[in-house]
Amino acid sequence: MPQTPSTSLKERRRTDYGFFLPYQTRWSDNDQYAHINNSIYYHFFDSIINTYLIQHCGLTPPSSPLIGLVVSSFCQYFSPISFPVVLDLGLKVTTLGKSSVTYEVGVFEEGKDVPSAVGGYTHVFVENESRKSVKMDDTLRKGLEKLFRPPGELQAKL
Repeated sequence: MPQTPSTSLKERRRTDYGFFLPYQTRWSDNDQYAHINNSIYYHFFDSIINTYLIQHCGLTPPSSPLIGLVVSSFCQYFSPISFPVVLDLGLKVTTLGKSSVTYEVGVFEEGKDVPSAVGGYTHVFVENESRKSVKMDDTLRKGLEKLFRPPGELQAKL
């Protein structure tokens, strides 16, 4: 699970993330316990990551020559969220390889600096047709580099 040596995921703050996407929770996001179901958090991750890839990395699913396949994922939950609330989803890149990237997403209630959850996943980029791992192209890599925040390093927001 991605963590900096000195900072746990629970200690993340808004300033740790470089790109944000607002999300209006829906009634159907709640489960029988009256809070956002754990599976919905993975919808949040997909929403912000794919929005960023489309807007800043030149991907146009499903016709892009490269696509990202999820090979691992994680989420730590710190406080419950319930409909109706607006969320601010924050995104950063924690690991950037030649053909893979690990994203971290902070889930913040609007106006709060402490995350309710932190999670993310690792994409391996493959050719859309053959599904064989390939090196990221320059447009994709440059877009992801803008969000790359190695452990202990702060960068300016987009």
